[in-house]
Amino acid sequence: MNTTEVKGNWNAQKGKLKQQFANLTDDDLMFAEGKKDEMLGKLQIKLGKTKEELHNVMSGH
Repeated sequence: MNTTEVKGNWNAQKGKLKQQFANLTDDDLMFAEGKKDEMLGKLQIKLGKTKEELHNVMSGH
């Protein structure tokens, strides 16, 4: 998967997260290559959700 595909996929996932959790800001969802786990950790703390719950939201489950 190239960088363009990753960014496009992330934009779709970001939209799902913002729909599910209205209190998220663009800053909360800032994607930096190699920093996905760090960002997910911050989201877990802010939302009080597990990593699995976040993955379920992003995958549409």
